Amino acid sequence: MAASMDTRPFRSALYIPGSKERALEKARGLATDAIIFDLEDAVAVDEKANARETLASALASMDFGPRAKLVRLNGFDTDWAERDLEVISLAKPEAVLLPKVNSAADIEALAAKLDARADTADTRIWAMMETPEGILNAAAIAKAPRMAGFVMGTNDLAKELGCRFRADRLPMQYALQTCLMAARAAGIIAIDGVYNAFKDDEGLRGECEQGRDLGFDGKTLIHPAQLAIANEVFAPDAAAIDLARRQIAAFDEATAKGLGVAVVDGKIVENLHIETARQTLARAEAIENLQKAMS
Repeated sequence: MAASMDTRPFRSALYIPGSKERALEKARGLATDAIIFDLEDAVAVDEKANARETLASALASMDFGPRAKLVRLNGFDTDWAERDLEVISLAKPEAVLLPKVNSAADIEALAAKLDARADTADTRIWAMMETPEGILNAAAIAKAPRMAGFVMGTNDLAKELGCRFRADRLPMQYALQTCLMAARAAGIIAIDGVYNAFKDDEGLRGECEQGRDLGFDGKTLIHPAQLAIANEVFAPDAAAIDLARRQIAAFDEATAKGLGVAVVDGKIVENLHIETARQTLARAEAIENLQKAMS
């Protein structure tokens, strides 16, 4: 997997409304790898000021443990974004998530605002990839200043495209793969979009499996009930860990004999497979360490 602002896993990233103190408190005990504290879509217009105050207080006083902490701002085409930055200055999350990013210039403008504040010197930027223009500019956005990750905004993108929702997400494949390719080229994290039917476990699992097959690091979630499935699917399973160990052992044995390849389960194993195997074991170890830190 690509590196991000650190080596922690991002199997699950749960949206939590910044205006809901009870939800913020509950999030401290949830098995989510990351929390996206939302000041945008999850907050009604007349609750924006309250959400900023509530979230700033929560992030300053509550311990969210090892979970990655991101704050989704309102867009800078609104009247709220500049004041949202005050929350960032007070609470100092690892990153801000900027919605509806269309170009690298959007990221550069936010980076300049963060540069101008001494208390946001280490704050990274994540981009919501949810507009046609943003998808077409994904490569440049991924390499913009302070960038650490992409979050797919599949609901907004579907609205912009006028496409239908399908279980196979065929209308989304170009956007998903384009953003994933750009993220991998830039060495940043890429997280898949939400699954709206939070009581449909079978559908969620299918979409998580598809996202994992594509190569995404994890999935954004709208309800705690979705955590277990996302965490399971985006983690190496016992079979993958066993295969990785056997590949490394066989390749080491072959190398000791002066051979350049090994054979495991009737398949050729070369150096590139060993790199993947080591990444699998490193990911499993990182997840195990995170779970221990949460317990």
